[in-house]
Amino acid sequence: MTSPQHDHGVLLSRIADALERLAPPSGPVCDWLAHPAYVWTGSSARAVEHLDAPALDLLRGIDAQKERVVTNVERLAAGHAAHDMLLWGSRGMGKSAVLRAAIRAAQDAHPGGIALVQVAQEALSGVTALFATLGRIDRRFLVFIDDLGFEENDGAGPRLLRSWLEGGVEARPANVRLAVTSNRRAIVARSMSEQDDPINPRDVVDDRLALADRFGLSIGFHNCDQDAYLSIIGGYAQEFGLEWESGDALEWSRRRGARSGRVAWQYVNELAGRAGKAI
Repeated sequence: MTSPQHDHGVLLSRIADALERLAPPSGPVCDWLAHPAYVWTGSSARAVEHLDAPALDLLRGIDAQKERVVTNVERLAAGHAAHDMLLWGSRGMGKSAVLRAAIRAAQDAHPGGIALVQVAQEALSGVTALFATLGRIDRRFLVFIDDLGFEENDGAGPRLLRSWLEGGVEARPANVRLAVTSNRRAIVARSMSEQDDPINPRDVVDDRLALADRFGLSIGFHNCDQDAYLSIIGGYAQEFGLEWESGDALEWSRRRGARSGRVAWQYVNELAGRAGKAI
């Protein structure tokens, strides 16, 4: 005859076994030294085996912006002082492409020295935990938040970003820098009511821009003119051996309603399709 204590212990053991069977298997531990890039989900990381990035020479029409980004990423990869970066401005003008290309170039120059960690906006609440992890790794990291934008009534997001950049207890560690792309320089949406503030309309605007001012580098990307648009296409066409005509390229941009690096790439993709080539 078994004792009540024994029966109780057996029951607890069975419950523990059942819970272990129901629990999802733990994922593999992320090796932060082995891969060129990672995606942070908010609670864990997924390794990216190959970082897809264009060659720097193919990124035309943004020479000044490219030089500043490449120089800063190179400094970070070399272990030197480097800035957090805000890349803002027109859609399709190569903000994220130039970041990826700069990382690839830095990895070629400093093998294993730097990695890109991309964070989606919905995973921002987990970035403080990411910083705690990366701060213990003997490697440099560029944490990349693409297409960031906060709505007017979103107070939590800007506060998080401010805390990371201001050097407080949640600030990013010394081996990590932030790179943010946004369509708006201020990151936070602005409303027409700001202009109607009867006390001081500049105070509200300056407060919104203060978030952007916390980045060491704030680099603007603007819609390209006709010459720059054609130059971008010419560079790609030469690289891939494609025939093209400027009139046809301009007609493509008119149909798309814009001239940008993205529209130029879409035209080049169309050229390759017509020629029966893969790019």
